[in-house]
Amino acid sequence: MSLRHIPPTTQQPHNPQPQPPTLSPHCASLFALALFDLEKLSSLSSSSSTIIIAANETTMMMNSGSLTFAIIITTIISIMQFASAFAPSIRSTRGRGIIFPTLTRTYTIAATEQREVVLKAHDPSKSYDVIVIGGGHAGSEAATASARTGARTLLLTQKVSTLGELSCNPSIGGIGKGHLVREIDALNGVMGDVADASGIHFRMLNRRKGPAVRGPRAQMDRDLYKDNMQHLLLNGDWMGMENLEVLEASAEDLLLDEGEGIETLTPFSEPVSARSNGGEASRLERAKASSSAKANANDRRARIRGVVAIDTATNERIEIKSSTVVLTTGTFLRGVLMIGHDRYSGGRHLRDSEEVEPPSVGLALTLERFGFPLGRLKTGTPARLDGRTIDWDACNIQPSERPALPFSHLRQSRGEEPPLAAVGNLIDCYQTATNELTHKMVMDYAHLLPRYDGMEGKGNGPRYCPSIYKKVERFAERKSHNSFLEPEGLNSNIVYPNGMSGPYPEEIQQKIFRSMKGLEKVEIIRPGYDVEYDFVNPQVLTHTLETKSISGLYLAGQICGTTGYEEAGAQGIIAGANAGRTAGAAYRGDIAPVPFVLGRDEAYIGVLIDDLVTKGTSEPYRMFTSRAEYRISLRADNADLRLTRKGAEHGLVTDPERLAALDMRETLITDNVERLRNFKLFVTDWAKRGGNDLMGGAAVDRPGREGHKKSAEEILGMPNVSLKDVEKIMADVFEEENEGTSSESGSLDPTPLSVYDTVEASVKYKSYVLRQEKDIESWRKAQGAKIPPNIIYDHAAMPTFSKEEIEKLNRFKPSTFAEASQISGLTPQSLVYLYHHVMKLNKDSRQKAREAEAAR
Repeated sequence: MSLRHIPPTTQQPHNPQPQPPTLSPHCASLFALALFDLEKLSSLSSSSSTIIIAANETTMMMNSGSLTFAIIITTIISIMQFASAFAPSIRSTRGRGIIFPTLTRTYTIAATEQREVVLKAHDPSKSYDVIVIGGGHAGSEAATASARTGARTLLLTQKVSTLGELSCNPSIGGIGKGHLVREIDALNGVMGDVADASGIHFRMLNRRKGPAVRGPRAQMDRDLYKDNMQHLLLNGDWMGMENLEVLEASAEDLLLDEGEGIETLTPFSEPVSARSNGGEASRLERAKASSSAKANANDRRARIRGVVAIDTATNERIEIKSSTVVLTTGTFLRGVLMIGHDRYSGGRHLRDSEEVEPPSVGLALTLERFGFPLGRLKTGTPARLDGRTIDWDACNIQPSERPALPFSHLRQSRGEEPPLAAVGNLIDCYQTATNELTHKMVMDYAHLLPRYDGMEGKGNGPRYCPSIYKKVERFAERKSHNSFLEPEGLNSNIVYPNGMSGPYPEEIQQKIFRSMKGLEKVEIIRPGYDVEYDFVNPQVLTHTLETKSISGLYLAGQICGTTGYEEAGAQGIIAGANAGRTAGAAYRGDIAPVPFVLGRDEAYIGVLIDDLVTKGTSEPYRMFTSRAEYRISLRADNADLRLTRKGAEHGLVTDPERLAALDMRETLITDNVERLRNFKLFVTDWAKRGGNDLMGGAAVDRPGREGHKKSAEEILGMPNVSLKDVEKIMADVFEEENEGTSSESGSLDPTPLSVYDTVEASVKYKSYVLRQEKDIESWRKAQGAKIPPNIIYDHAAMPTFSKEEIEKLNRFKPSTFAEASQISGLTPQSLVYLYHHVMKLNKDSRQKAREAEAAR
């Protein structure tokens, strides 16, 4: 396997928009020093403080009292000549230090705090409430959530330098996934904030559809995302992070106390239900009750007392004590990497390197010993391309949207764009596509693809993010498949070809790419590869993501059978919160807490976890809006309204500014909806001002209608009428009524952007929410109804069903609707459709029977 390093440039050749010069990540510490006052640095020179700088990828430590301090000052002065170039992305505030304004709170790193980035050596006498194994997206959310609950938390990672790494695609969000990011943020999580800080291209997917299915998505600068996440995890200057420590070590095994029915030391109490009116409320209470200590006593065979690890600094075996552990092993659990017929052990490749991070074998063996049902899944990452060898003019441009909508609710409440978007420091993405020649090569060289452990050598990969081979094989009738060319950063020529994973030998990968428009002369910087790894059937977990057989052990992320950064982060925040709450309470001697569980009617996170622990999964699980029966209510725009207060009640949301912003948003929404409700015009006036087709209707000219009034709220509820349309008429009327009066009356202000989508959606979806509740209730009552054994499952009879749903119904042939509801991948909407379809078949059958009887 070859690797060709491409040095960073200050401007993308495919993006004519000028970019301000930026420093490489290796100069980050030098740049930090450059922004300190010289007076501050001079005071440091008389002390014995140690200053850390980065040079040539090697961290060097210099004593500030030595002669070398003069060299540092000289370097600082030269770097300060470039400081003005960073003005758009770095601002000054009161006090001294380097400011990281890209995160929603203002972070000032003093020289003493810079020293704290040096990881402390392992203290064998120290114990923790929670140890999180793995520093990916699930691990980052689990560790920070645990720390916010007040638990003494340790994040264990093989390499600190890879914390926050975007291992595959350089993007966050999307359809269904963007909802998860907004919910993570509503619970005070870190993914949305870091994504805003690092975003260089923003789009709202499904914008032409209703608000319920719109998905915010942002392209990341890989270096910025990793740097911002590491800054947050390592510096301890974010609210609650003082409880978090990071240790560079490789987890080898679990320390356990074993015994059938062993008592848990970190129990959950049984909830005293306040929601017992049936339906989803009862379902949620049952989920909480099933997570209690009493419920799982018979299944329990061991309890956590710590972790065995190899300390990276000393290469020694160490034992670290803790009462809970969160496993977020990603693709590392007995991971095997593959390119063509080459196979080698590893969890993933280090970025821009042939070096491999080793797999986790000992943990897999322990899980196997305790009877955890393990399976094999695979995923793949495509080759990285040299952007300088792409014909960008031959590709279709995909510019970023402006204004860019943030993931962070705090930014939204302030009316702010993400920081790089605010100063126009964005990139363009481009679109190309495969063709018939591409497809021919994909199939001709299929014999060179890896042979996997799972599914008789075919491998069990993600259905909704398939390799190019799977796309061509599965959709043989298609003449082309789109591929989006996504630059990996402001300072990089490396391009990620979304949708083109395929672990062929490198020379074959190059041939396939060169068959595509705009890529005729493309060079591969790094070939794509696949990774196959162990996962645990998540049905062995409770809704808190704690395992039933080992008390205090939680699983989150790809180990639970999911795929995607967002799904991993969503599980991480729930696992970390529950581990932190129960372990922290046990350490303090507090009463056992009630499990923190989200219902299917409260969050996509609730849908995700409920699907996993009740249905399990036989293939990598990806979130879609269609998986949620309450999707009309679970919109990306109202995640804070649904979850932030609940997060605060469970000790997860600790930021007073976030709670104040929620109060403000709720007030603004209430006031603006009330204003729409109170503003009324005659229906004929609405039709005259807004157009008869838009705001009138067939009944507007009926006799007597001229005396009938409708509120702005009622008009907004009509199809195709927007809040902007209604408020323009309201403003015009207001201006007419106040014409000639004192200028103090002013004008009618439009709904603020921070609540615009929520106000519009809450009004327009009002009737649909009632219908949604009715459909779901009728479905629940039909759980015991029979499904005819001779029913035909195909797209002719069920045109709205996905290929996956038709395939699984034909495979499992459920005999009742209760059985059908347990099939992973079958959406609630399809279950309701199936119910009505069966009811119609039964009705037709009875009618035919009556006609036959009458004919006799």
